Amino acid sequence: MTIYFAKLHKNNQYEVTFPDLEPYAATYGDNLKEAIKNAHDALTGYLLTSEDYHEKVNKPSDPSKLKIGKNDFLTPVQVDLKLEREKEQNKLVKKSVTIPAFLNDLGKDHKINFSAVLTEALKKELNA
Repeated sequence: MTIYFAKLHKNNQYEVTFPDLEPYAATYGDNLKEAIKNAHDALTGYLLTSEDYHEKVNKPSDPSKLKIGKNDFLTPVQVDLKLEREKEQNKLVKKSVTIPAFLNDLGKDHKINFSAVLTEALKKELNA
């Protein structure tokens, strides 16, 4: 796991920068939830791209040493690069599952793609 601190600045929206990675990783969000999600995506994209091109990346700073303005605040953004790389590669794995026979029959009758339904349910359950 890697943790960098994002600096958020509120205007009409939330502007997000990473003091340790400026000016390379930045984003925004119309609300705080969107800004934090976008911060994760921006950090992930930057770190994966840097890894791909073997570029040196600044180490995360101690947040107490980061300078921020009076209208700014810091929030930690955590990235699991191994997991994010697996998501990026979108490699499929075969799993065997057990479901009730009546659901299997109904699913077949309705031409349900069981893999797609399971994938979507897992993404929702795991916030992935």
